[in-house]
Amino acid sequence: MAFLDRRTVSILFTILTFAGVLALLWLARLPVIAFIFALFFAQLLEPIIQRFESWWRLSRGKAVAVTYLAMLGGLLIFGATVGPSIIQQGQRLSETLPGLFENVKSGNIAREFGGQHGWSFQNQVRIQQWLFSHQSDIARYVHDVTLRLEQLGSNLPSILLVPVLAVFFLKDRTKLRSSVVDLISASRNRAFFESVMDDLDTMLGQYVRAQLLLSFFAFVAYGTFLLIVGLPYALAVAAIGGVLEFLPFVGPLLTLAIFVSIAFLTGYPHWLVLIAFWLAWRGVQDYVNTPHVMGKELDLHPLLAIFAILVGGAVAGVLGIFLSIPTVAAARILWMNWTKRISVRKAS
Repeated sequence: MAFLDRRTVSILFTILTFAGVLALLWLARLPVIAFIFALFFAQLLEPIIQRFESWWRLSRGKAVAVTYLAMLGGLLIFGATVGPSIIQQGQRLSETLPGLFENVKSGNIAREFGGQHGWSFQNQVRIQQWLFSHQSDIARYVHDVTLRLEQLGSNLPSILLVPVLAVFFLKDRTKLRSSVVDLISASRNRAFFESVMDDLDTMLGQYVRAQLLLSFFAFVAYGTFLLIVGLPYALAVAAIGGVLEFLPFVGPLLTLAIFVSIAFLTGYPHWLVLIAFWLAWRGVQDYVNTPHVMGKELDLHPLLAIFAILVGGAVAGVLGIFLSIPTVAAARILWMNWTKRISVRKAS
């Protein structure tokens, strides 16, 4: 009976409740992810909505509507100018890739690529034999990539739900914040919670806007350079590189792998130039652009950021990589506010 005392029952109940919440979140992960990204999207648009409210003296709802109309107009302009070229190149790339991969599996790509770069006949044969002996592994990797792309396509309804959910976050932002504050109004830790909420709000908005800006920088840099050097499917590859910029550390490495793979598969001769440009661009993006647009709210040590990315990727894949940096930044904000609260208590 000693094991069934009140304290033990309370601990077991807490553990079971926590486990139940985690299980519920896992079962409902798709709508939860949609809500998370809707919150990110709302934070991205919040400064624009505030500008419309102050400039044109609009109500909150009208400012949200004007922002969405402006965003839709920008997407239509982009789709009418650069969009067709990206879609056309993407379609050509998707139609060409199966034949290119068959060329790799058979090993014939070694003869074509090696002949263009002056490889010896013996080296061409060795590489061709190696590719042919590993064609099952190559086919498995290609199948895995195709399967992940199909899974992403199956989640398209959830992706389209994000801007719809963001409308409610944006329109009722003040009410939602007031509701949270009311829940802690009777708590002695109200000042602490309000400070944490303010810092988290600032950090999250800055992170989302910074990631979008860095992605845009990458798309422009990749597109301009690849068009100049004449890499096949330049705009499509640049668009993919811009999207991958949302994945810290891992995304840029995947972009480099795509550069080299496209050059190898299409017989593009200047692959060393692509690697040199990528290295130079990472220096500019990581040490000039990122510190300026991220700000001190996300001032994390590089080693801590890499560790968070690796853990996030191991736990939740691509989503974990994307959320790793804001999660660690949120934990840092909680720790800093908690230590500040303790120091104030000691001083008083």
